[in-house]
Amino acid sequence: MSNINQQQEQINIELDEKIAEGIYSNLAIINHSSSEFVLDFVSIMPGIPKAKVKSRIVLTPQHAKRLLKAIGENIHRFEVAHGEIKETEQVPIPLNFGPAGQA
Repeated sequence: MSNINQQQEQINIELDEKIAEGIYSNLAIINHSSSEFVLDFVSIMPGIPKAKVKSRIVLTPQHAKRLLKAIGENIHRFEVAHGEIKETEQVPIPLNFGPAGQA
């Protein structure tokens, strides 16, 4: 009986070729309101004073918390397999960079 329930609960997720290529990001800007979290992914290049948001993800607070947990678990598994991820010195970002206020 549990196999039948599992088969009914499966979701078929499709990944088209364009999305599968991915988008490079070396900066994430996170804002939130009382009802959602907004994650903007940006690619900043050295020596170029302008950057564009490459992708925006909008999440409910519950999904944001699940994402935080999932990323933490995956980082732990990665470090067990490959060693500790070393943090490098962070480049300061101007205070006026990115959106201000609520999403």
